[in-house]
Amino acid sequence: MTTTMTASDTDRFVDVFEAFEQALPASHPESLRNKRRQAIERFSDLGFPTLRQEEWRFTNVGPIARTPFSLDVAVDGVTADSIRPFSYEGTAQLTLVNGRFVPQLSDLDDLPEGMVVCSLAEALEKHPEKVEPHLGRLASFENHAFVALNTAFYGDGVLIWVPRNQVVEKPINLVLVGSPSAEPVAFFPRNLIVGGESSQVTVVEQYVTVGEGAYLTAPVTEIVAEDNAVVDHYKLQRESTDAFHMATFQLQLGRASNVSSHSISWGGGLVRNDVNAVLDGEGGEATLNGLYMVEGTQLVDNHMRVDHVAAHCDSHELYKGILEGKSRAVFNGRIYVHPGAQKTDAKQTNRNLLISPDALCNSNPQLEIFADDVKCTHGSTVGQLDETAIFYLRSRGIGADAARSLLTYAFAADIVERIKVAAVRQDLEEFLFRRLPKGDIVRQAV
Repeated sequence: MTTTMTASDTDRFVDVFEAFEQALPASHPESLRNKRRQAIERFSDLGFPTLRQEEWRFTNVGPIARTPFSLDVAVDGVTADSIRPFSYEGTAQLTLVNGRFVPQLSDLDDLPEGMVVCSLAEALEKHPEKVEPHLGRLASFENHAFVALNTAFYGDGVLIWVPRNQVVEKPINLVLVGSPSAEPVAFFPRNLIVGGESSQVTVVEQYVTVGEGAYLTAPVTEIVAEDNAVVDHYKLQRESTDAFHMATFQLQLGRASNVSSHSISWGGGLVRNDVNAVLDGEGGEATLNGLYMVEGTQLVDNHMRVDHVAAHCDSHELYKGILEGKSRAVFNGRIYVHPGAQKTDAKQTNRNLLISPDALCNSNPQLEIFADDVKCTHGSTVGQLDETAIFYLRSRGIGADAARSLLTYAFAADIVERIKVAAVRQDLEEFLFRRLPKGDIVRQAV
């Protein structure tokens, strides 16, 4: 099957859809085939977003639209040694290369009986009853071009399904590898995580690059937390600066459920994270934290929406950014309190640290409240390092570069220290030590 795109912009993907659909296995559920057709039709109507659209006015996806991506992705060339830096001891691991599950690079031993952890392709064949009720129900493609592309073209991904009352002690590590070839490639991983009633699970979702070259990854991850479920989720985006990363993360929280998600971005040339949470069961609690650290000409765009549908729900959002060089960041956060969602407690904060005078951040926190008995706050700051604090450290014999790095580390550590998985937390700390000037001094100081 040849699926190299030769037309322009939107037509490139529309033209290859028929060949892609014909290559799907005969066992592929008809309901999902229909959804794929609806999605590509919707993408054809929408086209790629432009700067004229309010939600995209600071993020130009023209370089993606103009690139002739191929969907013929290879999964060879990635070895166990090449992904060892992304493997964590004490975790189960699923590895996908260019959006395809690779069993020989995965380790699913010692997981509890009853839960299902496998590739999405296998799940659709063996466990369709666990997939079809949820897949595509949360992440809508009606107004989002990249979700429409993912829905039309996903070839594989991951299913994590935890049954009622099961507590999964071992974290599950998803390693999604981009392995570019001579020509730009595009792939669309689809991940579904379902925490059954009163269950508990921890998931680490990593996006990494092995090799050199441009590619597009546009993942969609949907998390369903049923009543009283606890889901801890950590996303690490550390791809090369040649990568385009257009991600959607959709959460649905049931009654008294608790979901925490930590999004860490320091890779990618053009990155967009759409995070959407719906609290539609009383007593639900969502914690959404993020840290982005960019340099050069990198751009990272975090768009968030939290829908408080049910009463007595809490949401807490804290996103922090560190910008160097000529990098740019966008934060757009919206808390929407629906009628009847009384006793809502929602907090949203975005803080940005500009290391370079050429760095730029556009921050826009928003509240839309249609209930009268709520506690909602939002705030945003964009600034530089405190010169008084730098002077104080220098007066104690610390050099200027080390002083600035210590303060930058303290700014980032506020997010890093909230990560409960020790291996992930230590990995991020090591990254900061390597990234910051005089990192060895910082390491000794902390």
